[in-house]
Amino acid sequence: MKLEGIDLAIIGGGPAGMAAAIRAKESGLERVAIIERGEYLGGLLDQCIHNGFGLFYFKEDLTGPEYGARFEARIKDLGIEVLLESMVIELRPDREMVAVNRKGYFRTQPKAVVLAMGCRERARGSLAIPGTRPAGIFTAGTAQRLVNIEGYIPGKEIVILGSGDIGMIMARRLALEGAKVKAVVEKLPYTGGLIRNQVQCLADFEIPLMLSHTVTYIQGNDRIQAVEVSRVDEKGEPIPGTGKLIKCDTLFLSVGLLPENELSQMAGIELDPLTGGPLMDEYYQTNVPGIFAGGNVVQVHDLVDNVSWQAERAGEYAARFVAQGGLRKRARITLIPGRNIKSIVPQKISPKEDVEIYLRVERPEKNVRVHVPDVARKAFLVVSPSESIKIKLPAEKLKKAALEKEMVIDCLPKKGD
Repeated sequence: MKLEGIDLAIIGGGPAGMAAAIRAKESGLERVAIIERGEYLGGLLDQCIHNGFGLFYFKEDLTGPEYGARFEARIKDLGIEVLLESMVIELRPDREMVAVNRKGYFRTQPKAVVLAMGCRERARGSLAIPGTRPAGIFTAGTAQRLVNIEGYIPGKEIVILGSGDIGMIMARRLALEGAKVKAVVEKLPYTGGLIRNQVQCLADFEIPLMLSHTVTYIQGNDRIQAVEVSRVDEKGEPIPGTGKLIKCDTLFLSVGLLPENELSQMAGIELDPLTGGPLMDEYYQTNVPGIFAGGNVVQVHDLVDNVSWQAERAGEYAARFVAQGGLRKRARITLIPGRNIKSIVPQKISPKEDVEIYLRVERPEKNVRVHVPDVARKAFLVVSPSESIKIKLPAEKLKKAALEKEMVIDCLPKKGD
């Protein structure tokens, strides 16, 4: 496939890349190409054989492969070009990119780019856990691939560090395969994943959840033999004398995800230290004109439905950028995280159009309202850092706040509202 004359190149063929490509093509672009480093489209969807996908997007309860198949079929129908087993290794501010595959290197300079590289797992090296370096330590995502794709059971007695969604889902998966999940150990005083996974994957299978604990030592030579688990204080520091040895032959790490931002940095894109992804405007455009982004490369989402919706907006605006030869620069309002708000995407918005923003809170809280001054307020019975909040800001109300260069968004107690 020749990539000369491409209107839009999308880096990554997971749920974000596919959604962006479909929306861009439907918006009228002639040549849309997906560049994917894997053998197939779908990213990690193929190894996510559990259900819970598409409940909001398709109004159906699907597995990961079923969810991805819906998008793949549409990509084929629309004639979107797909380049598999090809990795973009360089991206410049002028949108010129260099990619490599089995046939060698190639260059292309599309009229616009959508970043859809997704995210990666934190590994043991970032945790600095003392002890030996035996076999039997896996990230939860690697374990998921071993079990669901390769057909291997990585261990018989398992401890999982971190209560992220993949970790809790793998706790259930291994329990169903007959392994003994000794404990899920979480440093925070609350779970790091969706409440539904805590109930369906841990509570329903009577798998112990140790909150406010962490692994402080790994024991074993050729193979892991045990881990020491200690209670942590309010600052997350291990409390001396609280260590407890748990025998196991396997340790899974489910300790968070990071947006893949190497190409973003290479292109001179500004990153948000709160999300780890690019700083965005209401067009899902980065500070580099013509380079857009959507999905987990922008922020780690709780639901794949939100990944698809956000990436669709990136694809739509990228198509508009190509058609119009650019996007009109407008006065920007910077959204500032206030009380109990950890991050906001997009970070800069214009009062000229309706905008949908995604928020994450810093800590769990009950009976609150999210307050956007003079624009919107939304009440919640419960908010949690593991679940994103989506709020629509109407343009007609944003215009009233347009004189302010900054807007602080707060999560406030409902009492006294």
